[in-house]
Amino acid sequence: MYDYIIAFFSSFKGMLNWTLKSVLFEVPWYQNYFWGLLFISLFVWGLEIVFPWRKQQRIFRKDFGLDAFYMFFNFFLFAIAIQGVYSMLELFFENLGITLTSLTIINLKSLPFGVQILIFFVLLDFLQWLTHILLHKIPFLWQFHQVHHSVKEMGFAAHFRYHWMENILYKPFKTLGVMLLGGFEPDQAYIVHFFAILIGHLNHANVKISWGPLKYLLNNPIMHLYHHAYTLPKEKIGVNFGISLSLWDYLFKTHFIPENSGTIELGFPNDEHLPKGFLKQSVHGFK
Repeated sequence: MYDYIIAFFSSFKGMLNWTLKSVLFEVPWYQNYFWGLLFISLFVWGLEIVFPWRKQQRIFRKDFGLDAFYMFFNFFLFAIAIQGVYSMLELFFENLGITLTSLTIINLKSLPFGVQILIFFVLLDFLQWLTHILLHKIPFLWQFHQVHHSVKEMGFAAHFRYHWMENILYKPFKTLGVMLLGGFEPDQAYIVHFFAILIGHLNHANVKISWGPLKYLLNNPIMHLYHHAYTLPKEKIGVNFGISLSLWDYLFKTHFIPENSGTIELGFPNDEHLPKGFLKQSVHGFK
């Protein structure tokens, strides 16, 4: 038990110190997710202001402050709080003989840098796509995911409006991806993480981007807006589940983009019953 306590506090302290060092510019820029997130957010927000898709939407749209708080809570505060628990679980599985190399199917270490990054990105995105479908398909998980779909006006910060339980639900799939790759995360994985933040922000932003022919590969604001549509085809549990890539939705026929005016109603049936504040939304799904 002592080893678990040490693992918990060591990881908690390490994550807290790393975040504080990031705020104080004491880590390399390419590993500084605090200022990286802030820079990407300001950049995409600037695009919304200069090139608004829905011109009647205010710069400080509905729930802008709530979404901004969610962004920093989910990306930093909760990450610090939960890091110790992840370390305890890792130690628990190691004691059972299950390590990050137990399920290796591809050894990234032997591959060129570009191939490492590409495989890492594609595999993790596919696993996140599968997780996203489960959040819609399993009623218990949908209760948590409703928080994200309670957005009524889309903007970049809506990217990180999600229940803290989603952090816990996505983590095992990411760990599975790392295990399949020999327990190895490329040194330049920051490229993947910053790219995912940028695409995620753009997908939720009040800008109209389709990427032209690349729309069949990359997710985009037009496609993702319909993921948040209030009214969907009756036979669908959801559409356009892509995170960074739209590829999976086109391959598995879960895409749906009937028009691109950007004026559709957002939300889900009976969303008026979802609590409005952060604290009440944080316990939503357990009742």
